[in-house]
Amino acid sequence: MLGAGFRGTTFGIVTVVTLLAFESMAVGTVMPVVAGDLDGLALYAWGFSATLIMSLLSTVLAGGWVDRSGPVRPFMIGLGTFVAGLVIAGAAPSMWVFVAGRAVQGLGTGVSLVAMYVVIARVYPEELRSRVFAALSAAWVLPSLIGPAIGGLVAEHVDWRWVFLGLVPLVIPPTLLLVPALRGIKSVEAAPAAGKGRYLAAVVVAAGAGGLLWGLDRPGWTMTLAAVAGLAALAFGLPKLLPAGTLRLRRGLPSVILVRGLLSGAFFGTDVFIPLALTRLHDFSATQAGIVLTVGALGWSAASQIQGRSNRPREFYALLGAVLVAAGIVAAAVALQVNGWLAVPAWIIGGAGMGFAIGSLSVLLLDLSPEDEQGVNSSSLQISDTLGSSLVVGVAGALVAGFGADRLDTGLAVAGALFAAIAAFGVIAALRLEVKK
Repeated sequence: MLGAGFRGTTFGIVTVVTLLAFESMAVGTVMPVVAGDLDGLALYAWGFSATLIMSLLSTVLAGGWVDRSGPVRPFMIGLGTFVAGLVIAGAAPSMWVFVAGRAVQGLGTGVSLVAMYVVIARVYPEELRSRVFAALSAAWVLPSLIGPAIGGLVAEHVDWRWVFLGLVPLVIPPTLLLVPALRGIKSVEAAPAAGKGRYLAAVVVAAGAGGLLWGLDRPGWTMTLAAVAGLAALAFGLPKLLPAGTLRLRRGLPSVILVRGLLSGAFFGTDVFIPLALTRLHDFSATQAGIVLTVGALGWSAASQIQGRSNRPREFYALLGAVLVAAGIVAAAVALQVNGWLAVPAWIIGGAGMGFAIGSLSVLLLDLSPEDEQGVNSSSLQISDTLGSSLVVGVAGALVAGFGADRLDTGLAVAGALFAAIAAFGVIAALRLEVKK
């Protein structure tokens, strides 16, 4: 990866991912502080769901764009949009404006991730791809060690706004340095699936997901109408955005994409609510709550390095990861009801599961995709990832808000049961990854 032909690309991608990882790790830690300062507990889950839903929309729009024009311009525009979202969130005077800033961040993130996958596919030979994904996971190590703590310290002693605004000047230089390394990457003719019908489906799915989550926050007939409309939109749009057979657990690529969505939804749903549980139920400070997220990310990075250097089949590590994610979620849910510090070993297990699974699923996706469909299939993977996360976080947020602050422990216990059930389904789907010959 550090040879003369790959050094610039590797350095640029890993540096950018490292900086973005700081923001990702810090947001989970400071969100309870943001919600308290802006009086926005009712919108707590939207601070995450808005980012994910808009990321879903931009992911689809980026798929055909990246295949046609190459990844350079989409990557740069995506990162520029992400930086604009940081500014809006950091300067937000209310929780609604903060959520809008997070939505803009999602638009930029979706484009950037699809472009990054295609960069990896077109720059690196097949034998190096698992190591590249392992390196990207390793880029999370330093942010995992100090990101949550720094985020907590900034929120407690300076101002939570600088968690967002302080990242802006750090993202720009490595982004500019990456441009020369990306020039010359070839573009190929886009697959037919990246047409206007796919874009319309993306808009419908994003609107459906947003409508469904909005309805869950409203009582009575409003919830029923919004939920029915949202589910109908998802039923219409999803089959056009995902490979045929994804929702039926068809072997191979469809199951790769489904497993990614299930594990992401279950893991990140739990990850989002761990700081809330620790600060509200166990009187942890924001810095202390960040320690639990730190060990989970470290488990992720360590496991990713192991799978990246192993010659075992990717299907083996994806299944192992799914089992560990499910076990970690169950253990964390129990720990949060008993003693907050018990969540530390539980979340090491959950993080290790994601480390084994995510990189392996990414390699499987590229191995199973023709070159002219790499952008579209990468966007499908991100769609599954972001839609699974946004819906699970949003539904769990509605459950927790429904129980109210007085019964927060009960609401979090119900949410934990939901996360565990989704992870268990992910284990079942992981048994369908291997293509029978």
